[in-house]
Amino acid sequence: LDRITDEVRQVISDTRNMEQSQSRLENQMAHVVSEMEAMRQELEQVRQESLTDGLTGIANRKAFDTTLEQTLRIAQDNNHATCLLLADIDHFKRFNDTHGHLVGDKVLRFVASTLKRCIKGKDTAARFGGEEFAIILPNTDLAGAHSAAEQIRNEISSGTLINKNRGEAYGSITISIGIAKLGKDDHPLDLIRRADQSLYLAKNRGRNRVEFAGAN
Repeated sequence: LDRITDEVRQVISDTRNMEQSQSRLENQMAHVVSEMEAMRQELEQVRQESLTDGLTGIANRKAFDTTLEQTLRIAQDNNHATCLLLADIDHFKRFNDTHGHLVGDKVLRFVASTLKRCIKGKDTAARFGGEEFAIILPNTDLAGAHSAAEQIRNEISSGTLINKNRGEAYGSITISIGIAKLGKDDHPLDLIRRADQSLYLAKNRGRNRVEFAGAN
């Protein structure tokens, strides 16, 4: 009987040890999973930061190039209408020289926030470079692109940037916008080139306007 009792006690002891070992293993696994999730989130944050313009908070040129290439490939494979807008802040250098670079930065952020507010769905707004911005409009025909461009132009021209210290307006801010429509055999650079031609036309015809230079 004593031998059986000792064996039962040993079984109970072994069972408890196994339960404790399993519990420690589960805790270790949970800790590893938690660390991996933290690392994944950190990597995602780094990735997002690498694709975001530090000043304006919208997509940067790297993100724009990648998104445009992907968008065009999908659009051409599925015969979807797609358009590109290139926008440039009118007389930005003069504005910068008059009010200083800090105010110029505020203008860039104001334009970027307006673009974010005006776009929808899978549209992408990006800082193209300097005072130029780009808006990718998938599943959008020329009429839709023109409507979106006019909305953006009106929103920006009707906004006011105020000097809070003096309570004075810095002056009107306007942009010129060029539109390009995706062609069947277009490469990204083809679309950018035509959007730039349209933008040049808008600048040449007086600024604060939307232009479409025509097909490829």
